[in-house]
Amino acid sequence: MSLLRDLFGHVGRTVTAYAGDRALMLAAVSAAANVIVADGEVASLEFDAALNGLRADPVLMKGYDTLMLETELYDGIARARTRLGRAENLRHVAAVAGRPADQRENVFLIAADVADQDGISNIEAGALGTIAAALRLDAVALLRANPVRRPLA
Repeated sequence: MSLLRDLFGHVGRTVTAYAGDRALMLAAVSAAANVIVADGEVASLEFDAALNGLRADPVLMKGYDTLMLETELYDGIARARTRLGRAENLRHVAAVAGRPADQRENVFLIAADVADQDGISNIEAGALGTIAAALRLDAVALLRANPVRRPLA
């Protein structure tokens, strides 16, 4: 019975990926947006890092093109400019807390890459901590396990 349930679960995730996993997309966009706006300014490097991270997620790229992701990211940033909007973004993040660990980790790591464009500031670390808690993840362990790889200058 477990094998059959696993098979149906895999098929369901595959179909969802091709149809567009809106909950996962909103979680990733919202997490990135909350980090982008955390320090009060929207830096183009952070926006680009978010978009690159979203495009790197295999589930999201099967269901969304770059223009769709960019539009959703702009919407997430617009929400994140207010307390109410940041809370809504966090609800989108928390909506995937029951998903497999790899999906939750991807959402967090996209947000972490945004924060780490010029080093993670204290306010960005706080935003990442809130996102990790909503996803039921250990932020410190994930950051240690996935260090930044910067090109040699």
